[in-house]
Amino acid sequence: MILNEISRYFVDDDNSSGSKSRSIISSMAALKTSVESTFASSPINRPAGSKTMKLEKIRDAQQGFTPVLKRRSFSKLETSSSSTAAALTRDRTSYKVQDGAKSCGGLDYFEEMKQRFLSFKKNKYFEELEHFQNLAKAQSPKFMVIACADSRVCPSYILGLQPGETFMIRNVANLVPPLENGPSETNAALEFAVNTLEVQNILVIGHSDCGGIQALMRMQDDVDSRQSLTENWVVNAKVAKFRTKAYTAHLSFDQQCRHCEKESISRSILNLLTYPWIEERVRKELLFIHGGYYDLLNCTFEKWTLDYKGRKVDEEEVGRHSIKDHSFWS
Repeated sequence: MILNEISRYFVDDDNSSGSKSRSIISSMAALKTSVESTFASSPINRPAGSKTMKLEKIRDAQQGFTPVLKRRSFSKLETSSSSTAAALTRDRTSYKVQDGAKSCGGLDYFEEMKQRFLSFKKNKYFEELEHFQNLAKAQSPKFMVIACADSRVCPSYILGLQPGETFMIRNVANLVPPLENGPSETNAALEFAVNTLEVQNILVIGHSDCGGIQALMRMQDDVDSRQSLTENWVVNAKVAKFRTKAYTAHLSFDQQCRHCEKESISRSILNLLTYPWIEERVRKELLFIHGGYYDLLNCTFEKWTLDYKGRKVDEEEVGRHSIKDHSFWS
């Protein structure tokens, strides 16, 4: 049975573990006898002598010892019983750590989310009940925000945006593809925000230490070399990369990435003007386009507004468009 097999794993091949090892094996044999005796005497809901029920109980007992069998690297006795105790302690500690990680990453975390939700309901929802009930019927945001999917960049949190104020889309590297690149989740959101909700402002927010921009700066320019979905997405900012390489070749990679983070915001702003229904509203001053840059390390925010001159911008002018209302929040 299972206890006999476990005892064999604890015994060295040359039987040199000594009297202390034999004592441990004797104790385990006694435990085996006790377990089997308990199985024999315990009441069951099936006729006495049911082989099926006995097998089920033995299987239950085996499941309790499965971790030991899987962790044979800690199972054999070494030259003394103290080393055996240390090995068993390491084995037990390992499983405690794994169980703790599972709990922290699963049920406990959702319990915390539940408490946050209930706190929101009590302290925000009921306090502003009329506002949230109106939101349940319709939305009329004045702003659209295009931000990065990075978990550290949460516009609602860092800018204090409230429910109903902002229509938001988040993607890798906060990019806006040009119209010529075809349909995407981002321009679908743009179409709805501008044509249906009639937002009055579009704010493109970039940030420092952007992984998407780093991927863009590292990738090869050859189309055939693109092997990931990320690379095929961030290539939408290839013009920003080319301009960065041209003007910052003497700088370090990190400095080039920081430059490209801001250059890509400018590229996305100008890509917005490739959509006729956006360009028309900007020209009529019904829609204003803004850029923003969040510095994670220093917790600063830079903001500027596109100064539209009433004409389309060609490739030679990319990155050199006029801006106004440039401010630095620190």
